[in-house]
Amino acid sequence: MYRKLHDFQKLSTWQLILLANEERKLLAGKKIELCSITNAKSGRCSEDCRFCAQSIHYNTKVSVYPLKSKDELLAEAERAKEIGAERFSIVTSGKGPDRQEVGKIADVINTIKEKIGISPCASLGILDTKSLVLLKDAGLNRYHHNIETSRRFYPNIVTTHTFDDRIRTIRAALEAGLEVCSGGIIGLGESEEDRVDMALTLRDLNVNSIPINILVPLKGTPLEGTKNISAVEVLRTIAIFRLITGNRTIRIAAGRESVLKDFQGLAFMAGANGMMIGGYLTVKGRSPEEDLAMVSEIRKLWNG
Repeated sequence: MYRKLHDFQKLSTWQLILLANEERKLLAGKKIELCSITNAKSGRCSEDCRFCAQSIHYNTKVSVYPLKSKDELLAEAERAKEIGAERFSIVTSGKGPDRQEVGKIADVINTIKEKIGISPCASLGILDTKSLVLLKDAGLNRYHHNIETSRRFYPNIVTTHTFDDRIRTIRAALEAGLEVCSGGIIGLGESEEDRVDMALTLRDLNVNSIPINILVPLKGTPLEGTKNISAVEVLRTIAIFRLITGNRTIRIAAGRESVLKDFQGLAFMAGANGMMIGGYLTVKGRSPEEDLAMVSEIRKLWNG
């Protein structure tokens, strides 16, 4: 079992990719899971996450608006289904929604579940068990809550809440009977050891899905001038996460276009088996048509 940085340092990147691809085939199969998100409430977040354009602490000129209407969210869920996503996540800025907002989101989730036929997810920040149970009863299938990085590195990127605050929310979601999607961001200045530790934490939490985002240094944030990590580092990270976490869905998300560029397809040979399509919270992605064409080719390769 892979547990320590040394286990990976002795392997070349190509060796890691080959091992991870075999692990993916053995434990996760040939399915590629596609999801899409909406920025349902934007800006004026009280938290100081150093990578985020929506924090009130930074001058980023991000769009600011309250929770979108039910009709808007339902239309976006329909669009997500049309572009090939199997899951649609409602994402809101802020430490967590108030009771009224939770109720409104629960109503939207119920309608999505009953009338649109796409699996509803939500990423609403730090929630208590009561709110999570309410959302599950409304039809929520999966809750998303990133741990972002390792416990050791976490204080370098967030100070307004703790790593344990995030862990508690993940455990509360699991206890409420929800699946959990949790991952993080690489390229924040963390070490490869931090990435290994993050993967170990997610494995031990027994989350279902792990998104790997690559930092997009956004203007106005404290990480604005951060140099992009290399495509090789990203591929190594994906492979390490597959070797540590086994059968989980590992999805490539924000930053894949700008950092991986022509190597995006290779991410799926390195262990990825999921992808976010249709854009991100404050960053535009590739067209769904380009992503679906790439997925089609990968499926042909896997089935060949």
